[in-house]
Order: sequence, then C-alpha cells, then structure tokens
Amino acid sequence: MIELKQVDLSGDPDARWYVKEELVQVAFAKVEGELASLEGPNRYGIGDALVTGSTGSRWCVSRERFDARYDPVPPCRAGQDGPYRNKPVPVLAKQMKEAFSIARSAGGDILSGASGDWLMQYAPGDFGITKDSRFRQVYRRSPQA
Repeated sequence: MIELKQVDLSGDPDARWYVKEELVQVAFAKVEGELASLEGPNRYGIGDALVTGSTGSRWCVSRERFDARYDPVPPCRAGQDGPYRNKPVPVLAKQMKEAFSIARSAGGDILSGASGDWLMQYAPGDFGITKDSRFRQVYRRSPQA
C-alpha cells in the first residue's frame, strides 16, 4: 500500500474534474464522536453533519464545509436533520491503480483505498476516498474540465 503525502491533484495529468449528484440524509452531531466509514475513521465535533449517502455509505462533514456544499430539500430547513442535496461543486478525482492511504484534512484521520478506488481532492490539503462502485453511481464528469 502506498502512503500518499503532499498530494496536489491540480498538477496531475490523470486527475479530472467531477461533480457529485446525490440526495443524502443528514443528522447533525449532538456530541463529539467518530464514525467508521468504509475508508476509515471520521472524527466529528458537535454540530458537524453525519451524512448517509444514497448508496448507504456514511461519512461526516464539518459544519462549515457542509453549509458551503449542501442545500436542504424542502420542507427541511438549513441546520435541521433531514434530506439535503449537494451543490454542484466540481472536485478533482483520480482513480488509483494500487492500494493507498492518505490523511484527510479534518482531524488527520487516515483513510485507505483499494486498487480502483478514487482519490478525491476537495481543496488543497482536503482529501477523501470514494469506492469505485459508489463513484460510478454518483459522480459525473464536470463540464468545467
């Protein structure tokens, strides 16, 4: 397994821009904790979003980042538990050819991916991993690139 450090997909010729299209269910954390995603631990704080995707995958998103990336689906209102849809924010993604690990920015949690999984870069130093089967269900090439 390769351990990725100091990665920047913006200069990687194999990385492309994608947009997620997904309706998710959200509960906002009442206490600090840790959620076990398929890719590894996700620590969260009070008020962070605990997200369940359309494919059943679970992850957490800091409240600040969540508010910038998701909109409530009426009659749900911002800050309430319920359904949300992601905003069409392009992200850089690269399908990896071998097993890998990387620290996500929030909390320094170490995530692990298998050969064929996707390395996601949401912003410089802000990473995630998406299993290939999920990636193919919810991501589309962005017209941006």
